[in-house]
Amino acid sequence: MKQKLLALLFYILPHHAISWLMFKLARIRWAPLKNYIIRTYTRLNPVKMHEAVEEDMFAYESLNAFFTRALKPECRPFDGDEKNWLCPVDGSVSQAQQIKDGRIFQAKGQEYSLLELVGGDRDLEKTFKHGQFATLYLSPRDYHRIHMPATGVLKHMQYIPGRLFSVATFVVNHIPRLFARNERCVCYFETEQGPMALILVGAINVSAIETTWHGLITSETRRIKRFNYSDKDIVLKRGDEMGRFNLGSTVIVLATDRMKIAPEMTAEAEIKLGQCLATPAHTGE
Repeated sequence: MKQKLLALLFYILPHHAISWLMFKLARIRWAPLKNYIIRTYTRLNPVKMHEAVEEDMFAYESLNAFFTRALKPECRPFDGDEKNWLCPVDGSVSQAQQIKDGRIFQAKGQEYSLLELVGGDRDLEKTFKHGQFATLYLSPRDYHRIHMPATGVLKHMQYIPGRLFSVATFVVNHIPRLFARNERCVCYFETEQGPMALILVGAINVSAIETTWHGLITSETRRIKRFNYSDKDIVLKRGDEMGRFNLGSTVIVLATDRMKIAPEMTAEAEIKLGQCLATPAHTGE
């Protein structure tokens, strides 16, 4: 009951105002204040600095630079089978299973529409209606860059404005259709293993989402923005960085029935960038 009441408080919080303030604080560069903010942050969210390329937390020019820090490549080896999709982030599994007739499982007693998640794009709904999904949660202590599960050709992207509910587990368990209501960016790729969508979901304090081809994506409009890249020949290789979050949030990976979520991807399982996310489905053809 206590968690439910705490989750319901997010209905009345000024999500965008809080996130705007966090955006400003995270970009302060005055060393005394910046270092104090980073020190406070790491006390609240223990970070494994030995995994970072730059191990001195105070060497970063801002909190934003700190929590989007690069990792040493040897700390995250990639699954060796090129046909397997890689886990794109560090974090934990919220849910990962089959999409059932266009419905996605969120938590016990909660599900939401695939069509709503992708901003009403009926072509995407048709593509993934009977496919697979993995909802992956990044906590504030995690690595905040997002990498490609497979080599893919970027076809289009949609920015969908929305709320900024927290994506912490206790909130996800109690707010209906949370991922289909929050601000998000839907990135659609074509891969050798079939269509793939990476959906970057915003949350409170995640005041900016970036992709490597577009840069910063902000809520400049309350309407859906669509970007077509069909004629741009943008190819991102397996394991390449494709985007990043400020603080923590969620990535949802969509696949068709040509892929099958790996058995290790169970709810609440801890995950690391580079491990196997999904394997080719064997149809017997």
